[in-house]
Amino acid sequence: MKTQIITLESHDDLISVRDRLSWAKTPRILLVWPKFEKVALRQVDLKVLQRHAASLGAQLGLVTRTRQVRAEAEALGIPVFESAGQAQKMAWPKMKHKQFPHKAPDKSLREQREQVQVQEEAWRVHPVTRVLALTVGVLAVLALVALFIPRAQVTLKPVTQTQSIVISVNASPKLNDVFITGGIPVREKRTIVDGSQTVVVTGEGIVPQSKAKGAVEFRNLTQQAVTIPAGTIVQTVDAIRFVTTEDGEVPAGVGKNIELPIEAVEGGIAGNLDAETITAIEGRLGLSLSATNLEPTIGGRELSSVQASDADRTRVKVLLMKTLEEQARQNFLRELGSGDLLFQNAMTVSQIFSEEYDPPAGAAGTKLTLTMQVEFTAQYASASDLTELATLAMNASLPSGFAPASAAVTVNSLTNPFLAEDGSSHWSMRAERLIAQSYDTTQVTQLVLGYGVKKAQANLDKNLPSKSSPKIQLSPSWWQWVPLLPFRIDVVTQ
Repeated sequence: MKTQIITLESHDDLISVRDRLSWAKTPRILLVWPKFEKVALRQVDLKVLQRHAASLGAQLGLVTRTRQVRAEAEALGIPVFESAGQAQKMAWPKMKHKQFPHKAPDKSLREQREQVQVQEEAWRVHPVTRVLALTVGVLAVLALVALFIPRAQVTLKPVTQTQSIVISVNASPKLNDVFITGGIPVREKRTIVDGSQTVVVTGEGIVPQSKAKGAVEFRNLTQQAVTIPAGTIVQTVDAIRFVTTEDGEVPAGVGKNIELPIEAVEGGIAGNLDAETITAIEGRLGLSLSATNLEPTIGGRELSSVQASDADRTRVKVLLMKTLEEQARQNFLRELGSGDLLFQNAMTVSQIFSEEYDPPAGAAGTKLTLTMQVEFTAQYASASDLTELATLAMNASLPSGFAPASAAVTVNSLTNPFLAEDGSSHWSMRAERLIAQSYDTTQVTQLVLGYGVKKAQANLDKNLPSKSSPKIQLSPSWWQWVPLLPFRIDVVTQ
């Protein structure tokens, strides 16, 4: 007899083995237990597998040498073999089928059931009663259809008008929020611009040609020798300075002296001095030595030339700043959003990054060029703040029975903003928007509820102010009465 052999694995459980049994198409199914691995099947699981195999029309057998499994299988009447070959050679014990005694039905129960049946009353089976019941049922269905199938839509065109209000606006840097009293925060924006400006020089100046030269005698005031390095500064009472051009050393002893050559620090005729006009030594050497020029200093020369004066530098800076300010204003206007209001008198210079004159101060030249890079700061009122202020103010003065027709608000300045001493800006503006007559949907529904189309139309025309006559649209179109249920009526405002 054909036998289906199923080798079990250590990971098999009741569900997996039961599924594998379902694929068997033989009258015998043999489960082969692994020799050195443990399978998680209990005695109750073996019982379930035995019954499942029986439901498939097959007999279940085991191949195992595990003592406990053999004992549990034999207790359930499952044949156990030493090997698969032995199972195929040996005869299997026949399956035992339980026989259940057949019990004939008790005839007395049918008799008892017939005795307790209640006879229906005569009027219920009368044809008139049945016709009436059918009529009531049909009418009930029609009533439900009349209540829930029809739908009505009432279209209203409300009366509209323009709401206008004048608002005094106060934009302050101290505010962070919009207030209905007219206060809004000041917003700031920054921009960096650069440029150059050239003007014709109108001033005259002196250009040094050479430096005055001479000699100074240094006299020792101490008993020690004193070294005088080249570059030692000596000067007059008027702070005309000279520098030594050679090193020297005054011998030890009070009154000892030495003469060293000097040259003026700055060129020009200012260095041409009379004898004995140089009297001071800069630095610590002035404590040990005295100095004087025994002969006049000579050789300082200078020429007259055209060069920029302070007035020229001021003039070119004023012209350039005007150009840069206008450039910054155009930048602000491009960067601001639609509806933002720029305060013309609140634009300031926040920082100067560079300022270069060509030629520099003291140099000759017929033209003066100034190059600058400047950061400007501007104050403005944002369109969103102005719209929010206008909405708050108009909502507070909204006429009774009206509501905003849309969220669009038009804002126009009536006066130019002026800057107060505290840094705030003040001006007046006009705000306008479209408002429409508002309707109570419950009232509209009650005016048409359950009426015919003509009566409902008359009620709407009489009780509701409207730009044009309200329209009632029914569905289905052949239905002539407004529904009795409020939720089947839609009120639409155009």
